Amino acid sequence: MARVALAILTVCLALVAPAAAQPPQGIVRPENEDRLSLRELGEQLYAGNCSTCHGIDGRGVTSPASERGAGNIKGRGPSLRGVGALAADFYLRTGYMPLGSVHEQPKRSRPLFDDREIRALVDYVASLGDGPPIPQPAPQDGSLSEGLLLFTEHCAGCHQVVAQGGTAIGARVPPLEDSTATQVAQAVRIGPYVMPRFSKKDITDSELNSIVRYVQYAQHPDDRGGWGIGNIGPIPEGMVTWFIAAALFLAFCMIIGQRLRA
Repeated sequence: MARVALAILTVCLALVAPAAAQPPQGIVRPENEDRLSLRELGEQLYAGNCSTCHGIDGRGVTSPASERGAGNIKGRGPSLRGVGALAADFYLRTGYMPLGSVHEQPKRSRPLFDDREIRALVDYVASLGDGPPIPQPAPQDGSLSEGLLLFTEHCAGCHQVVAQGGTAIGARVPPLEDSTATQVAQAVRIGPYVMPRFSKKDITDSELNSIVRYVQYAQHPDDRGGWGIGNIGPIPEGMVTWFIAAALFLAFCMIIGQRLRA
């Protein structure tokens, strides 16, 4: 009996140890990661970190799971079959995924996986079904003026015309200051969170190149002839104007008052 009890205790400790060794954010990594092929690594990372919400076969979880999975969360997420490399690469490289809770709004943060791990996960998700590849935008082929018009028409209502982000009903709209050309193109085609998705019929690849070029310009605007004041529109510009005008008016009144007393 003592040997049986010892064996059971050993097995229990072996099962508990990996869970206790997990980082606080709940990321699970295989111990032999360096010896695994890209596909094998992707399969194991998916099983340990994504299957709780998206299902072990990528078909999604339509109702809250009764058991908690990776990161001590109850899973509920959409199917990943057919999303291709496009969506997986975007959500992982922007840090939108994995979420700490299914009730959180995805937001840009530090990616929790390194480059090889992301490539492995993207490769595995892409293997779940036919889907779009990672886009290859060419902003140098786009038109800056056309990009401004297209961005104003399709994007400025939420992101502001200078791509500084804002707020919408029930959501925070992120600024695009850290977005790469590929990520801008991915977001347009995916429509992450509450953002609408634009197909190639809505925005052609040529037009998308122009939008990406404008976003890159907005990230580093040319403030010729003055102070940009955050490049967020007329409100701060008007406030600064009034502050300067009030200071000048006060100084003018003081000068007039001193002359009258003299």
